[in-house]
Amino acid sequence: MLELDHFNHGWVTPVLAYVMSFIGSVLALRCATHARASRWPGGWLIAAAISLGGAGIWVMHFTAMLGFSIHGASIRYDVPMTLLSAAIAIIVVWAGLSIVVRGHREVIALPLGGMITGFGVAAMHYLGMYAMHSGAHIEYRTGLVALSLVIAVVAATAALWFVLHVRGLTATFGAAAIMGIAVCGMHYTGMASMQAHRMDGMGEQSGVDSVQLLTPLIMVVTLVTMMLIVLVGLAEIDAPSRRESDTATDDLELADSGRAWPRAQSEDAPAARPAPAFSLQANSKRRTPHR
Repeated sequence: MLELDHFNHGWVTPVLAYVMSFIGSVLALRCATHARASRWPGGWLIAAAISLGGAGIWVMHFTAMLGFSIHGASIRYDVPMTLLSAAIAIIVVWAGLSIVVRGHREVIALPLGGMITGFGVAAMHYLGMYAMHSGAHIEYRTGLVALSLVIAVVAATAALWFVLHVRGLTATFGAAAIMGIAVCGMHYTGMASMQAHRMDGMGEQSGVDSVQLLTPLIMVVTLVTMMLIVLVGLAEIDAPSRRESDTATDDLELADSGRAWPRAQSEDAPAARPAPAFSLQANSKRRTPHR
C-alpha cells in the first residue's frame, strides 16, 4: 500500500482552503439575504450558488488537494471531469437554495434541500477524486465514506438554515466560520477514507498537473470573487437608502389611502364637527316676528 500525504506543504493548504470556504460562505449568505428581500430573487440565488458551490466548496476542495500527494506516484487531473465537478457543486447548491428560499414550509423544504445539496456536494468531491489520475489503484473505506456523506448532508442543512435565519454581519461571519469548518471536515473525512495500492505500469498519466490546473483556477476564481464582492458591497451600501425610499413610499400610499397613523383625531372619539358659519344679521332677521 502506498503512503498518502494530505499535508504535503504543511498547514498552508488547509488554511488557504478554509479561508476560501469562509469567503465563499460569507458571500453566499449575504447574497441569500438580498434574495429573501428581493422581488426577483433568481439573480441573487445564482450569485449565492456560485459563491458557495464554486468558491466555498469546489475551490476549497482543489486548494486542499494541492497539499495531497501519493508517494511513488505522480498526480494529474482530467480537466473536463474536473470542470464537471464544479458545475455539479454550483447546480446542487442552487437547487438547495431555491427550495428553501422559495419554499413555503420550512419543515419540508429544509431537509429536502439539505439532502439534495449534501449528496450533490459529496458527488462533487468523489467525482473530483475520480478525475485524479495517479496510476495507483484507489480504494475507499466504506465507514469513512458513509461518515463523509452524513457530514455533507448535516453541513448542507445547517448552511441552508443559516441562509433562512441569519441576519446581520456579525451573525453572518459566525455562520460562515461554522460552514467553513463543516466543508473542510467533510473534505478531509472523505480523503481519510482513501487507500492507494501500487499497480504495474505506474508511469506518466494523462491530464494536467496541479500547477497547470491552479494557474487558470486562481485567475478565474479571483475575478469571479472580486465581482461578487463588488456586487454584494454595492447592494449593502444601497440597502439603507432603498429601505428609506420604500418606507417613504409606503407612508405616502398610507396617507393617500386615509389609513395613516397617527391620525389627527382619535378613532375612538368622533371628531367634533365645526360649527357652520352663518351671519348674525341673517339669524336676527329670522328670529324677528313679522308684524
